[in-house]
Amino acid sequence: METLSEHVSYLSEGSPIEVVLEGGPEDLPRAFRTGRSTLTSKKLKIQHRNGYEHFELVNDSADITTAIFRWTMRTKIAE
Repeated sequence: METLSEHVSYLSEGSPIEVVLEGGPEDLPRAFRTGRSTLTSKKLKIQHRNGYEHFELVNDSADITTAIFRWTMRTKIAE
């Protein structure tokens, strides 16, 4: 089974925190919606079907223990 950390664009080395995705398409796999990872960006994109789902960080503070990202848009992969 694929997981969130295999599909996000913000991974790096460091202490992982809880990541939660809000919104987006109904068929986005549940494994993508929560997980543990490290953050290097306030935006992320997840490849899904024939495009990317874009999310932005909602809770922006230095001491967050859970990073909540809200869906903002979908883009298609250029052919």
